[in-house]
Parts: sequence; C-alpha cells; structure tokens
Amino acid sequence: MAKLSLPLLLLLLLVATATAGRTPTLVFLLAGQSNMGGRGGATSGNGKTWDGVVPPECAPSQRILRLSPDLRWEEAREPLHAGIDVHNVLGIGPGMPFAHAVLASRAVPPDTVIGLVPCAQGGTPIANWSRSTELYDRMVTRGRAAMATVGHGGEARPKLGALLWYQGEADTIRREDAEVYAPRMEAMVRDVRRDLALPELLVIQVGIATGQGKFVDLVRDAQKAVKLPNLKYVDAKGLPIANDYTHLTTAAQVTLGKMLAKAYLATL
Repeated sequence: MAKLSLPLLLLLLLVATATAGRTPTLVFLLAGQSNMGGRGGATSGNGKTWDGVVPPECAPSQRILRLSPDLRWEEAREPLHAGIDVHNVLGIGPGMPFAHAVLASRAVPPDTVIGLVPCAQGGTPIANWSRSTELYDRMVTRGRAAMATVGHGGEARPKLGALLWYQGEADTIRREDAEVYAPRMEAMVRDVRRDLALPELLVIQVGIATGQGKFVDLVRDAQKAVKLPNLKYVDAKGLPIANDYTHLTTAAQVTLGKMLAKAYLATL
C-alpha cells in the first residue's frame, strides 16, 4: 500500500480528532454512478430540479450520519450525495433507506450509529474507478478517513460494514467495455480491500436495471460472473424506472435500499 501523504494524514487527523458531536459505530461506502448517487424525484420536467419529496424511509435521524465532502461527520439528509456527485441534479438514492432498514433490525446493537460515506459520481464507467484514478483515490481516502474517526469519549473506531456498489450503465455503450466488466470489477474489489487493509471487506453489488447503451445484458451477465469471496449480488431489474428510462424512481430507490439492507443483514 502506498504511503499516505502529509496532506492526507492531516485530513485523517482532522476527522479523527475534530469531529463535533456524534460519531458512527458502523460505516458503509456508497460508490458507483448516478443510480447510487440518487436521481429519485430529479428526472421529470426539464431535469434541472429535484422535487424535494423525502419519504419517511429517507428522513434524517440522529443515528444516521454522512461524511461530508470536507471529511466531517454531519447528520445525513437527502440528497445524500450533495457536494460529492458533482455537476448533476441529485435526488433520492438508496443510502438513507438502507441505513434506516439496518437500524430497524435486531441484528445490530441498539446503540448503533451508522455513518454513510457517499462516493458515487454519475456517468462514470468502471475504468474510471480503477486503482490510481481520481474517483478510486477519493473513495479510498474517504474510507480511510471514516475508519480513522475516534469519538470525543475515546470510543472505538467504527467498523466498515460494506461497500455498496451500483455501477455499470456507462459500460453498456461499447461492447469491448461490457465484455471486460467482470475482470475490471474483480480488480477494483481486490484493490479496495488491499488499500483499506480489509481483505474480507463485504461488497454488495447491484445488478443494473438499465443502461446508456445496447449492451445491458452483457454487463448484467458480467456482473453475475464476478467470482470473489464476500461479494453479494442484489438485482435492480424490475424496479420502477423514471421517464428518462435510465434512473430509478424514488419508490424504487426506497425498495433498493431495503434490498441492500436485507443482503447485508443476512451476513451477520
């Protein structure tokens, strides 16, 4: 693993020692492209605004935090990827309903505080997430910062529960990208586990429901063909799609969040 630069060390120290208020006990990385970033309620009309509708499953909670763009814990609220998934109109994603569903389970301790670490960026092929790319480095930096958090009372550092991954629509445009999706995904997972020093990190991959090109089935087959330990598959196909024919609706995102939570809780 590459040595941490001085600026990164200072950022990690900042998030570890200067976080005000609550700190999480269980952390999740959210990465991929626009359907992870969240477009629920942001796809109608001229596509330049979000309708602002927040379902109860996505409401703020004192037990759900998010790591801000400047690596500070704050109360999570929609749009969860604000300041992260840049240059896009953001809406509802699966992160908040996922966190609520996990907290509602008896499988986690009643004092659990979830920290969501948004990392997704719309329109990005998996090649943009390979090791040493800007998006990969940002994801790893944010993951390290989240795990470096120490509460003011000296609480233990949070556990990284899983990487939630929803990406692949951009790889449906070219056949050559669709055909190499599986090895690229496997390489990315291996690299993340190594760079976060978590060789058994759980990864929950969402099977795409739509695509930006005609090779959707090729990418879906490649996603199912990924063979790595501690990698789970949740299928988004069949969930309601917005009128842009690409993004999940708000209701679909709520359902997906619950599906991701079910997959995670089944591993406990």
